[in-house]
Amino acid sequence: MEYFQYFSTKFDRISVEKAHIEERELVAWLLRKDRAALAYLYDHYSGALYGIVLRIISKEEVAEEVLQDVFLKIWDKIEAYDATKGRLFTWMINIARNQAIDRTRSKEISNGGKTGTIENLVNSIDRKGFVEQEIEGIGMSEVLRSLPAEQKFVVEHLYFKGFTQSELAEEFNIPLGTVKTRLRSALKHLRLVIT
Repeated sequence: MEYFQYFSTKFDRISVEKAHIEERELVAWLLRKDRAALAYLYDHYSGALYGIVLRIISKEEVAEEVLQDVFLKIWDKIEAYDATKGRLFTWMINIARNQAIDRTRSKEISNGGKTGTIENLVNSIDRKGFVEQEIEGIGMSEVLRSLPAEQKFVVEHLYFKGFTQSELAEEFNIPLGTVKTRLRSALKHLRLVIT
């Protein structure tokens, strides 16, 4: 976190001067490897992305490490972002979700998850209140409310709770094809709502 906090304070002047940067401009900054863009990205999106990671990984210290990995991956892989396939935030959500899921499959988490303490659980619950506020702050809850209940359920479990499509199908006894269809319909609807 210190790495990003350094940028956050060093380029605080830019954040204050420019409270909102259009997505195209932000992507252009990132493509030029402008460190002020990284600071802006961290200032404006870290809360929401941390919330997504924390829903999948309940250990705060591990979630913070994953969040750092997420921002480094965004920084390193920005050339892979394709605006024709979706918004920058959606692309970043996918990176955060995938990084978190990858970490849960690591030995560190699978061994530690079995012996978590009550303190970690309490801290996680406390942080979840904060996370909900962050996600609401970017309007995600409102956007999800526009989906039919079965599509909202699929999106929430896949993108915010860390399920894969197969895991969701198995856990809730929904045919995999149905999960895929609901997700495809939800994403089509969300593209119309968000753009």
